[in-house]
Amino acid sequence: MSRIRIALIEDHDLTRVGIRTALLQKEEIEVVGEAANAAEGLKMLKTLQPDIAIVDIGLPDKDGIELTRELKSTSGAELRTKVLILTLRDNKEAVLAAFAAGADSYCMKDIKFDNLLEAVRVTYNGNAWIDPAIARIVLQQAQQNPAKQDTVSLNTKSHINNSESGETQEHIDPYILTERELEVLQLIVEGCSNAVIAERLYITVGTVKTHVRNILNKLCADDRTQAAVRALRSGLVG
Repeated sequence: MSRIRIALIEDHDLTRVGIRTALLQKEEIEVVGEAANAAEGLKMLKTLQPDIAIVDIGLPDKDGIELTRELKSTSGAELRTKVLILTLRDNKEAVLAAFAAGADSYCMKDIKFDNLLEAVRVTYNGNAWIDPAIARIVLQQAQQNPAKQDTVSLNTKSHINNSESGETQEHIDPYILTERELEVLQLIVEGCSNAVIAERLYITVGTVKTHVRNILNKLCADDRTQAAVRALRSGLVG
């Protein structure tokens, strides 16, 4: 099995070492490089082309959002590095700026190790991983500025997109999902992994995956993030 190649860009030495040590506990992950500032980090990413760059927002020379913007604008088709923003900042401006710059996922630094691993795996598989509070920030922005929804990118597949029918997103028949699917959807919105959902609902992970697949199909969503946002916007879950 090919390992997930990760590069760390974090100026705080202890934090960087801690993240690296945690990640290296898993055989599926390989930390291929580290940098303490944006200039070195961007050069490293272009050279090593890792699968995922874990980027701190508060870098000394320029913030991680600007680094993300530069990486995404210059990467080209040959460089497909995904960006996972790791930060203490959960304010609306930082969150929206990160997504607008092309960040694929957004995690808080107080995230639990198991959730960080989940975020890495989800991001590696081409989907976004976002904290529940951050999902709500994006939702609130979409509700307040409907004409600008298409500027808020959640990942390469999923956008809160103005070109989609408002009725599709905002008026979803609550009876389209079974009671169990609604329970699973609520836990997805809360940021739970399949394993956690299985534990909470006393069902197998395989059953959870089946429910998730049905939910995505019924909500016409490409991934869990898009399903969560549509569910919040339509009032299917709270």
